[in-house]
Amino acid sequence: MWKALLIAILLAGCAQLPPSPADLQARRFEAVPDKAVIYLVRDYPDFNDSAATLWLGETAMITTYPGTYYRWEVAPGQHRISGYGHDVGAIIVRAEAGRLYFVMQRLAPFMRFPSSQLHLIAEPAGRAAVMRSVLVGGQ
Repeated sequence: MWKALLIAILLAGCAQLPPSPADLQARRFEAVPDKAVIYLVRDYPDFNDSAATLWLGETAMITTYPGTYYRWEVAPGQHRISGYGHDVGAIIVRAEAGRLYFVMQRLAPFMRFPSSQLHLIAEPAGRAAVMRSVLVGGQ
């Protein structure tokens, strides 16, 4: 009897929470006519489970974890995503209005400090990665 109760409690702890309204909205993959949309995705599993803090441009900062993503609306032009502190990873996205871009972040394995590897990926792969992930920051 107590074993069945223990199993039920453990399984209940594994129940996944429903996505937030912001997460559902972001997963619609809607373009914005006068802006570009950049999805930054950190897939799960990653080479390193550490948190990684990134600069989005020069003013916004986010922290990612394996299995998370962020949706960033930007004006057309060049936008830099770069690591913070010891993380020297960086990418420049040349964004056009009305388009979606997907940047995959992976952390280098076996590093003392997180080091991001950032790459543009094709839209189908990017959409699939977002669908497996959870929105960070609730933008």
